[in-house]
Amino acid sequence: MSRAAARPSGHGALMDAVYRRQKHIYDLTRKFYLFGRDTMIAGLTCAPGMSVLEIGCGTGRNLALIERRWPGTRLYGIDISREMLEQAGRRLGAGARLALGDAGGFDAGELLGRSRFERITISYALSMIPCWEDALAHAASLLAPGGSLHVVDFGDLEGLPRPVRSILRLWLGAFHVTVREDLPLQATAVAQAAGLDCSCKRGPLGYYRIIVLRRST
Repeated sequence: MSRAAARPSGHGALMDAVYRRQKHIYDLTRKFYLFGRDTMIAGLTCAPGMSVLEIGCGTGRNLALIERRWPGTRLYGIDISREMLEQAGRRLGAGARLALGDAGGFDAGELLGRSRFERITISYALSMIPCWEDALAHAASLLAPGGSLHVVDFGDLEGLPRPVRSILRLWLGAFHVTVREDLPLQATAVAQAAGLDCSCKRGPLGYYRIIVLRRST
């Protein structure tokens, strides 16, 4: 693993505080409610040699699955939490280049050694990033020709009973998670501004949504 440093931030300190103890059980617990991640990964359609960047890579769980599902890919990861990057580094070893950075405006060339990527993923991170609109736009700007940005995050939850929705939102709020109701609209705006194609898939009960932005060749 190669890991570059970045300027510390208040949000990074908050995320370190949140995950300092949770990091050891994060993957075990999140599989019960972070649905749609594996569906997103299955839709990446990577070829050997393609570069794959995960923004908000956390423990490296998704990158490890991408490595197994799409062998031969070159893996990169950015996260604002040092605690989570340590976990990712232990899991991925030399199989990925990881760096500490803010999703809203990191310098990919400086931190990761390349400025464009064939595939970029953001998995349940936009709901935790304060300036998530900037993070989405910045990710889109890093796409190589023919590349695609794949986002999975909480949906409108409208298929759930109202009391369940209310309890879920309160529980997520305790972990600094906010459902981004206007994510499809924002993704469409980013796509239009950058000349990208945009598609949105609604998961069962509206629990999650998968958004894909594609750059033409």
